[in-house]
Amino acid sequence: MKRNKIALIGGGQIGGNIALLAAQKELGDIIIFDIPNAEGMVKGKALDIMQLRPHDGYDAHISGTSNWEDVKDASVFIITAGIPRKPGMNREDLLEINLGIMKDVAENIKEQAPNSFVVVISNPLDAMVYAFYKVSGFPKNQVVGMAGALDSARFRTFIAMETGCSVQDVSCMVLGGHGDTMVPITRLATVGGVPLTNLVSEKRLEEIENRTRFAGGEIVKLFGTGSAYYAPAQSAIEMAESYLRDKKRVIPCASLCEGEFGIEGYFIGVPSVIGSGGVERILEFDILNEEKQALSNTLDAVKKTVKETGL
Repeated sequence: MKRNKIALIGGGQIGGNIALLAAQKELGDIIIFDIPNAEGMVKGKALDIMQLRPHDGYDAHISGTSNWEDVKDASVFIITAGIPRKPGMNREDLLEINLGIMKDVAENIKEQAPNSFVVVISNPLDAMVYAFYKVSGFPKNQVVGMAGALDSARFRTFIAMETGCSVQDVSCMVLGGHGDTMVPITRLATVGGVPLTNLVSEKRLEEIENRTRFAGGEIVKLFGTGSAYYAPAQSAIEMAESYLRDKKRVIPCASLCEGEFGIEGYFIGVPSVIGSGGVERILEFDILNEEKQALSNTLDAVKKTVKETGL
């Protein structure tokens, strides 16, 4: 059976960890792509992971390149290309530089693999996934942004830490833009099926929600030199695996809404079913007035950033 071909655009910390995780799960053969000046670095990472394989026994092939022709006909692209957040920067500060990079990436992927499924991680996420969609002309089901998958994982982590229960038994979601206006849906969160609101005080829940909103900035501040990479990498793998193995996972991620939740024409974090057809559908549910207002606020933030792309 022919292996899937997975192309990682950007070979930094996130890209390198995605390559390792994809190889360990044997999702397919992996190509790490970066600019010519970084070709030696991505080839080195690829070779290092190749030499790790005998310890675990997986047989995925990993390579590095700066030649777009090497990613021709890839099944999945995961885009991390762009500069990372630095202390004092918010995601919108990155817009101008990363927009130029995203336009170039979109044109090349359109040429090399027009039928691929694309996961965008680059920040500011909501604007970058919109830019890729507009420039590439891909159908909406082939393009998704890794937003809510990471934000929800962080929310789950903080809930597990607070309750002292296994993170596996925590179920929750975060909707909206991938920024400080994101919307944790706390009333639907459960621990082993028990409503979280029965286990944690209202004041503490509010603190956990706020920590979730600023979780990325917390890590940037702690690192001092860059942004998170382990959790973002696994979040992207979760999405790619659901597509490649037709798992139909329901993952909160930045999908193009066309009327869902009253949102029209924007990529924003919503519960999305990802299978072999890409983003196959968005699951809607009734939201309370305060949640509706919060979603409206995060949509305004997304609209502002998207408008600045000029697309």
